[in-house]
Amino acid sequence: MMVQDPWTHRTVLLNEAVAALRISPDGHYIDATFGRGGHSRLMLSQLSAHGKLTAFDKDLEAVMEAGSISDPRFSIRHEGFNQLANLAPSSAAGLLMDLGISSPQIDNAARGFSFRGDGPLDMRMDTTRGQNVAEWLADASVESITEVIRDYGEERFAGPIAKAIDRARQERGSIKRTHELAQIVAGAVKTREPGKDPATRTFQAFRIFINAELEELSQALAASLNVLQPGGRLVVISFHSLEDRIVKQFIAEHSRDVFDRRAPFAAPKAMRLNALGRVKPGADEVAANPRARSAVMRIAERTEVPA
Repeated sequence: MMVQDPWTHRTVLLNEAVAALRISPDGHYIDATFGRGGHSRLMLSQLSAHGKLTAFDKDLEAVMEAGSISDPRFSIRHEGFNQLANLAPSSAAGLLMDLGISSPQIDNAARGFSFRGDGPLDMRMDTTRGQNVAEWLADASVESITEVIRDYGEERFAGPIAKAIDRARQERGSIKRTHELAQIVAGAVKTREPGKDPATRTFQAFRIFINAELEELSQALAASLNVLQPGGRLVVISFHSLEDRIVKQFIAEHSRDVFDRRAPFAAPKAMRLNALGRVKPGADEVAANPRARSAVMRIAERTEVPA
């Protein structure tokens, strides 16, 4: 009997996302979040010898995986996708952002992203730099911990969880393991939705915070307006409401003419995107990959730049 590798990653909305890019064989495309390369490999298969694909990823393991692609049309940057701003203006025919955390990151307990396996409380996407969650928790105030859990986890028990973390620090010292944190959270959360672990929202909050995920997303979206060519497609797959809200509002903001109330007779600032709708995984994909159930893909197209 074949045993499936527990770290195998299934790319969500693979065909739908690449189809939404409307690949031109000779174009330059960007996979802003390489992950394990599912989208990149399919994009490459649709490019001609003159096409080009540039990928970004902060995760060193993802960059190492990208090293297995021996293709002169492909390059990988060990950078967050907020560095899109460094690319040449109007240089890309399409840009894909898959904001999901990959299965190997979740399933590898050594990365500290999940409460399912015990490991060091790290959660950094880029393990070569920056402060990990254990280091931050060692010194963070109760107020700061409460704010992070409330704002990034949308957790109604943020206050009691933060106080429980503080009590544990005072009694036992620094919290350094994922199971230890999960047990503390479970003791502070008295009710939870059926089938959902009490620590889910807290772990999400700490991961988003330590990696500055929402700030980086906002920066990358802003950069996309400069990088995309007229007619170029922006495709973004998000997995929780905080991300999707930012993407939805960004597309909506730039899909209408903007009037300056301070200068009522001035010409409006022209719209810069056409919103093309959203797509969710079908029932078959969700059944085969439950992690796809919360995915939302939004599509927009760069408008012509006024002369």
